[in-house]
Amino acid sequence: MQAPMTVDLNLPEDRVGPRVRRASKRVWVGGVAIGDGAPIAVQSMCTTLTHDVDATITQIERLQEAGCEIVRVAVPDRRSGEALKEVVRRSILPVVADIHFDYKLALMALDAKVHKLRLNPGNIHNKDGVREVVKRAKEQGTPIRIGVNFGSIPDKVDGELRDDAQRMVDLALSEIRILEELNFDNIIVSVKAFEVPKMIAAYRRLAKAVPYPLHLGVTESGTLVSGSIRSTAGMSVLLYEGIGYTIRVSLSEDPVMEVRAAFDLLKSLELRDQGLTLVACPSCGRADIDLIPLAKIAEERLRALPVPMKVAVMGCEVNGPGEAKDADVGIAGGVGKGALFRKGKVVGVFPEAQLMDALLAEIDKILIENGKEPYSQKAPKSTHDGELTPGRSVPAGTRT
Repeated sequence: MQAPMTVDLNLPEDRVGPRVRRASKRVWVGGVAIGDGAPIAVQSMCTTLTHDVDATITQIERLQEAGCEIVRVAVPDRRSGEALKEVVRRSILPVVADIHFDYKLALMALDAKVHKLRLNPGNIHNKDGVREVVKRAKEQGTPIRIGVNFGSIPDKVDGELRDDAQRMVDLALSEIRILEELNFDNIIVSVKAFEVPKMIAAYRRLAKAVPYPLHLGVTESGTLVSGSIRSTAGMSVLLYEGIGYTIRVSLSEDPVMEVRAAFDLLKSLELRDQGLTLVACPSCGRADIDLIPLAKIAEERLRALPVPMKVAVMGCEVNGPGEAKDADVGIAGGVGKGALFRKGKVVGVFPEAQLMDALLAEIDKILIENGKEPYSQKAPKSTHDGELTPGRSVPAGTRT
């Protein structure tokens, strides 16, 4: 008997998973590939004064530990430019110099052997200086990111018919032409805006117009929660469509949080598979365990996992092993106790106070079974331990 014929009736855009990545030129930022099928690179920007080399390097090391792959530093003056050589020498990450207005600062950055320049050729009014920067960048193999922000485009004039997204794209194209006319094509481009629909439209149009890899971002997106939501709203649409090869989540926050938010975004879209993926229910009146602080403790203690692992923290038997059965390992609450499970199968029951230790021990078992070193002794300490309260005294199913 012949096997039944199977036909995929879904259109390509309806199938599960992100669409095929947009084709682009490949650009190297130090040892990190951008574009042409490379993994989407995560970057952030130091909040330190660049001339304070020790503070800058300390922050770069923290960013690298969080998973950051490229770091940008501001170069607003000669003092910062003079510090770049030492920053580049000591940095564990490729360094991007952020330059505006003064071509001489870009030349200082090139002297320091930075791994990329971020500049707007259009706001450097000395065109001979621009030519000198581009010539040197080409000789050294240093890429340039043309970074257009909505705030940097000229005000609309009377009778202007183009929308703001198109005005950003046109400015980017005019600045790309400046480089191309100098036979320079080692280019990355961004067109960032605070307004998400405007940003999405600009990137979609730019993606059709140029062969270069695109750097995604929602500029000045805000504080941790609102900024992460706004950044995700904009970038996830484009990333799912195959647009964008490097991202920054711009937050008014410790830049380490930018990196964590970026990786959470990429993991949610199944575009990067790295470290912890935490599955946690939102808690409700059914919960028989103090779920919210327990989930926070789990996230803090497991964030440095060296391998991809999906870990679940669930509040009751309803949202327990069943709904989280695809998790590698997890815990589900009971009255003053909880179940430990692997791939949906309960492997032990422990008092609430011992659940986190039991979870760590089971993770160690999984790592050892796969030829990896145990993790529990290296796990970061939690700052939420004091928030845990005793388990609920009356089971959810018998409350009246």
